[in-house]
Amino acid sequence: MEEIYANVEYDKSEVSSRPSRTHTGPRSSESRSHGAVVLSLGLLSVFLLAGLIGLGVHYLVSVQRSAAELFTLRADLTEQRDRLNVSLVGTLNRLKRPCPAGWRMFSCACYLVSEESGSWDKGRLDCRDRGADLVVISSTEEQSFLSNVTETETQAWIGLTDRVEEKSWMWVDGARLSLKFWRKTQPDNGGGHGELGEEDCAHITSGEKNSKNWYDSSCGVSLRWICEKRL
Repeated sequence: MEEIYANVEYDKSEVSSRPSRTHTGPRSSESRSHGAVVLSLGLLSVFLLAGLIGLGVHYLVSVQRSAAELFTLRADLTEQRDRLNVSLVGTLNRLKRPCPAGWRMFSCACYLVSEESGSWDKGRLDCRDRGADLVVISSTEEQSFLSNVTETETQAWIGLTDRVEEKSWMWVDGARLSLKFWRKTQPDNGGGHGELGEEDCAHITSGEKNSKNWYDSSCGVSLRWICEKRL
């Protein structure tokens, strides 16, 4: 009997020593970790996709905006080109015929000796109506040109006056007189002859051989005048 019990006890211990086929613990944790990784990768994919979509929309908007800006720039350039063409045509026309009919060109200006006569103020008004003004003489070369602008002696108003302040001669453009071509004894403000009145306006006598051919005269004297128009 003792041997039988001994065998029975041995068999129980053998049975208890066999590994169990029911798995818990480590393998369940591994499954849960695997699911978490899959879920994280899925969320990451969603975020990446959303980012790509956002970038695509931003790129599309940028392209559309760039196209609109390019269209506006093209329109502006076209307008500037048209303006430049008009200006160029006008410049070429002026180069072909820079001075109006009846005017004479010297350097960068056009000059007109009037056919009619009148006061200094009338002469200036006529010049302004023509888009010009009474001539301002600013160089020896210009003085020489105007001294020979007519073949016969012609007295004509120039844009020089001392009306504002006696003996302070100024040009119509506001410049003070520096280069002078007064005839000897001129200006004399009437030379003491009160009946001649104040001589506050200057004229030139073209056709004289002497380049010192400026005179002061009463502004109301009837003379021709010389207009100057800058190109």
